[in-house]
Amino acid sequence: MAKQQAPGLTRIYRAFFYSMKGFKAGIINEAAVRQELVLAVILTIAAFFVADGLASLLLLIILPWLTVAFELLNSAIEAVVDRIGTEWNELSGRAKDLGSACVFVLLCLNVLVWGAFLLHRFGLV
Repeated sequence: MAKQQAPGLTRIYRAFFYSMKGFKAGIINEAAVRQELVLAVILTIAAFFVADGLASLLLLIILPWLTVAFELLNSAIEAVVDRIGTEWNELSGRAKDLGSACVFVLLCLNVLVWGAFLLHRFGLV
């Protein structure tokens, strides 16, 4: 029998605490989550000083936080794969590698967007 979900606001209330539990697990167990979280906070603060409009402010803030979100998802994939077994498996390795590649793409986008914006902002391009 399927697990009964709480209705309406109770479900949202519980989901909030499950999410906070996930953040806590990521921070405690994953160095990459901690590093990208610190970077996202620093870049968010910096965005308010260097952005020259609302669109650039949002772009400079959203990208680092998307990276944190995908790192949390990547960590979840790795936890599930590790839960299944520690022996090498091609599909398990592929799942982990694909999650890592996703985070790598976002990190590259951060460097590209922040770099281009800063070069343009300070008249170097």
